[in-house]
Amino acid sequence: MYGKRSRFLTIMLSIGLAFFYIPMILLVIYSFNYSKLVPVWSGWSIRWYEKLLFDSPDVWAAVSLSLKIAFVNATFATLLGTLAALVMVRFGRFKGRTLFGGMLVAPLVMPEVITGLSLLVLFISLKEAIGWPAERGFTTITIAHITFSMAYVAVTVQARLTGVGQTLEEAAADLGAKPFKVLTAITIPQLTPALISGWLLAFTLSLDDLVIASFVTGPGANTLPILIFSRIRLGLRPDINALATIIILFVAICVAIAAILMFRQHRRDLRDQQLAAGEDA
Repeated sequence: MYGKRSRFLTIMLSIGLAFFYIPMILLVIYSFNYSKLVPVWSGWSIRWYEKLLFDSPDVWAAVSLSLKIAFVNATFATLLGTLAALVMVRFGRFKGRTLFGGMLVAPLVMPEVITGLSLLVLFISLKEAIGWPAERGFTTITIAHITFSMAYVAVTVQARLTGVGQTLEEAAADLGAKPFKVLTAITIPQLTPALISGWLLAFTLSLDDLVIASFVTGPGANTLPILIFSRIRLGLRPDINALATIIILFVAICVAIAAILMFRQHRRDLRDQQLAAGEDA
């Protein structure tokens, strides 16, 4: 019985992975297609990579803008999300905790259309009231992305905080460490895997966002998803496949680096637990 269940799960997992990765593999293959028509294979070529690298300034402008927004968004979302998670886990019960927790996770379930529309109304109202923002672009998109991505970071860090407990923090405080010292020397190192995961998640969400960015952007401030979507509406072009292949490679490298860092942190945690267990014995 167990063997049949294991075989069934393996088959389902294989089908799921194939459904997810085969389209990516086909996209990578067709990025080397010589033909201008994406579905028609006419031989191997790197012409579309050459066109993308040397004859697509609008694409690289969109890539540059998206990467800048994603980096700033991920950094501030990680900072704010971590602070929110610390409040939820380490501050115990306080007045308004339920409301704060609900508002913190609201962006996770709020439709992106509603979020984008509400932020657009906010920016228009601020411009009429105080003259800021003068135009919609980098700043407005970044603020919008921080608004929803910090919720993902907060949930990730909160789960990690709940799991590690407060034993080491309390021991450091008993030995005379100041709260800031406890935070930087004990809490933050324990949160490193969650911080890395949260930062990468926020970076990816920002780089991938189309709906919210389309609401809060302005003329001449096209992010990469907006540019790709506008081009696909006019017909798929092979240089977009080349761009997508580069993005896949970039994401794969980032995920590999994050996995290595998290694996090393996990090994350090296990070693510290074994040393602590040995000392207790």
